[in-house]
Amino acid sequence: MEFYKFDGAGNDFVIVDNRKAHRQFGEDEVALICHRRFGVGADGFMTLEQAENGYDFEMVYCNSDGRVGSMCGNGGRCIAAFAHMLGLGSHLHFLGYDGPHDADILSWNGHVGIVSLGMRSVKVHDVSRLLDGWFLNTGSPHYVQRVVDLEHYDVFGEGRRIRNMADFFPEGTNVDFIEDLPDGRLFVRTYERGVEDETWACGTGVTACAIVTGNRRLLTRGGDFRVDFDPTGTAYDNVRLIGPVSLNFKGTWTFSAQ
Repeated sequence: MEFYKFDGAGNDFVIVDNRKAHRQFGEDEVALICHRRFGVGADGFMTLEQAENGYDFEMVYCNSDGRVGSMCGNGGRCIAAFAHMLGLGSHLHFLGYDGPHDADILSWNGHVGIVSLGMRSVKVHDVSRLLDGWFLNTGSPHYVQRVVDLEHYDVFGEGRRIRNMADFFPEGTNVDFIEDLPDGRLFVRTYERGVEDETWACGTGVTACAIVTGNRRLLTRGGDFRVDFDPTGTAYDNVRLIGPVSLNFKGTWTFSAQ
């Protein structure tokens, strides 16, 4: 199986063009491919599938634990760059876990570029105060909390504790910690469910943080993002996640005999 390894600001993924093979991937297979000691190593695994009704493709996303995940913003930007490499265009319409998305390839030199991804709208009444922060769904559920000295904060320990709290629905939540920077950007660190660890960036996470704070310029451990949106009073519409994408390498995975 030919695969491609991408990252969006350090949030990394294995991607496969599955339009012809139609291969079904089991949880154990995906978890092994994503394993950083015994596999390729990645935060998530995606297949690009054939789509109908005018869409360029369908994105099927799994977390590194092998389970089908909800929408992944950086994954959506990476698979859009992959689709562009496959000749599907620079302005793309595709289906994700949470419905239709569009993506624009703003720049791409064959290895690195900038991709803008259209995200779902968020209703104002769906942004709620919870515990010491905010809870909302930007394609995946996120809890956002301000902290002090985020550079040295225990993101893993506190993120894991909050991720499984009973306040959230049974599947748990992603957890984002934020702090204002002197240059006006918002510093974001995220504990992701399914990965069960801190990731270097989270697309739906920075989108959630931008919406609850109003700050459109964000910094993650993996790089800078911009999140644009139009607040209408009842919703946050025309949400776009803009950031870097890189092709790390491509390779071949040989499946073990069953």
